[in-house]
Amino acid sequence: MFNSLSEKLESAFKNLKGQARINDLNIANTVKDIRRALIDADVNFKIAKEFTDKVKDKAIGEKVINAISPGQLMVKIVQDELTELMGGTASEFNITGNPAVILIAGLQGSGKTTFTGKLANYLKAQKKSPLVVAADIYRPAAIDQLTVLSEQIGVDIYKEPETKDAVLIAQNAIKYAKANNKNVVIIDTAGRLAIDEVMMNEVANIKAAVNPTEILFVVDSMTGQDAVNTAKTFNERLDFTGVVLTKLDGDTRGGAALSIKYTVNKPIKFMSSGEKLDTLDVFYPDRMAQRILGMGDIASLVEKAQNQFDEEQAKKLEKKIRKNQFDFQDFLDQLQQIKKMGNLKDLMGMIPGVGKAIKDVDINDDAFKGIEAIIHSMTPMERSNPDLLDQKRKLRIAKGCGKDITDVNAFMKQFEQMKKMMSMMNKMPVGGFPGMKGMMGKR
Repeated sequence: MFNSLSEKLESAFKNLKGQARINDLNIANTVKDIRRALIDADVNFKIAKEFTDKVKDKAIGEKVINAISPGQLMVKIVQDELTELMGGTASEFNITGNPAVILIAGLQGSGKTTFTGKLANYLKAQKKSPLVVAADIYRPAAIDQLTVLSEQIGVDIYKEPETKDAVLIAQNAIKYAKANNKNVVIIDTAGRLAIDEVMMNEVANIKAAVNPTEILFVVDSMTGQDAVNTAKTFNERLDFTGVVLTKLDGDTRGGAALSIKYTVNKPIKFMSSGEKLDTLDVFYPDRMAQRILGMGDIASLVEKAQNQFDEEQAKKLEKKIRKNQFDFQDFLDQLQQIKKMGNLKDLMGMIPGVGKAIKDVDINDDAFKGIEAIIHSMTPMERSNPDLLDQKRKLRIAKGCGKDITDVNAFMKQFEQMKKMMSMMNKMPVGGFPGMKGMMGKR
């Protein structure tokens, strides 16, 4: 995510590396490189100039001139300005009403239908009862796609395949929702390859007919400044309430994320990546600024973990670890939970310092498949009793999963090392490592 922009900003800050003080010359050089990085990321020149002028004004302030670490302070200034440029704080998502109506708009190919499914899944996890509405009457695959997505996440869909009146479909969907106790209606509207009057009139008519609680404009983040220009046109007609950035797992330059709030003065409310239906996140400007600057995003990582890990299961697992009873089934369960959290490389990139280290490393989401195959080849008794695995059983497991015996042995060794580490952590006294007290006494 934004790798190119991150690298160029990091390069810009090198002007201050080793400098004892900030002065007019190194500020000018750094600001020039930052502006160039933003323009290369497809940020509008006017926005890039205004942004860097603000950074420059703050950098020549008295507190910065007297700073011990000019480079770090410049990073902090840029971080604050990036956060402000993208909206400052997370925006509230309004789902009040009976039912709440959410209208989804955007160009064809921006990811509207997939986002509709993701949003329904997100709201379902929030204990809501969503209804998705297939109001795209032009793209035949749109109704089929939304039907498949609704089945995958277990939510109802309202569709009238023979009806060619999107406004009527939306109105009938709301009646259906009221009659069937659905408290959120998500309407997936039609898109085009380019803006045209028919599309704009239709979505404006739907808005007038259903009075939506939220109107979300879906933006393909890979299209950069073009997406911002499209957003401006849509906003003039719809006055939408928020923006959704999609396809953030692609080759995203960052122009849309950095420019859209400034251009239309509407908040970015959600961001998503990939096709998995659980890869939807609330947009936090401060966290995104940290990620762009290579600082990671521990807060989002923790939230993802909390959303996936059941508290009761966690307590049971903790007891097993304390008794040194962690087994292969426990390990498999944890792998499944981690996979639900999203793309592995994105997750690792949320850890401070790791994103830069793995930027050129190809981390396959199927990396766990070999381990899963080995565990699935075990009997239930073997999974719960790792000590049972003698050479004969290992050979059978290797044959069953199509692996070499050396692969099975390597996994067993790694598993034992992990169990030992867990055991050591459980014996660790509060406030230090094992043996630390004795070592301190020998000084």
